[in-house]
Amino acid sequence: MSSAVRILGIDPGLRNMGWGVIESEGTRLSFVACGSIHSDGETALSERLRYLHQQLSHVIEAHWPHEAAVEETFVNRDPQGTLKLGQARGIALVVPALAGLTVAEYAANLVKKTITGTGHAEKHQISAMLKILLPKSHVTSPDAADALAVAITHAHHRRPARLDAALAKAVAGTKVRTA
Repeated sequence: MSSAVRILGIDPGLRNMGWGVIESEGTRLSFVACGSIHSDGETALSERLRYLHQQLSHVIEAHWPHEAAVEETFVNRDPQGTLKLGQARGIALVVPALAGLTVAEYAANLVKKTITGTGHAEKHQISAMLKILLPKSHVTSPDAADALAVAITHAHHRRPARLDAALAKAVAGTKVRTA
């Protein structure tokens, strides 16, 4: 029985939603697949969100991840743009949850720090480290690279479900003493 965990990383975006799938077994990471989902900026917002939902569902069906991780977004100066990005991020969170996956969220600075060692790394630094961490990867876009970085971050920071279950059992079995 393999103890490998397949992780889907998602870089949310309304125009370009990056995704990347890796396998993590202990400290070993393996590339599975990556890509970007592109929505048409000329169509209605509802259609764009439906399309993102549909395509992300197809990614999950094709690659059968065990867990998912989504990059948190930062609020920018454009409130309308922030709201639209938040709606795309909602799709990135709900689609894996509807598929029964646990979904973790990671700040962009933590992702950069995990991959490069510094929380303010540039995109080219992330791409360079991905070539080292996942030498067999075929990164197709900056969004896919970011998604793979999110998946790697999850592999490094995740708590296995069995650990969570053991902790919950230990907490439930602990009796509180009163003086």
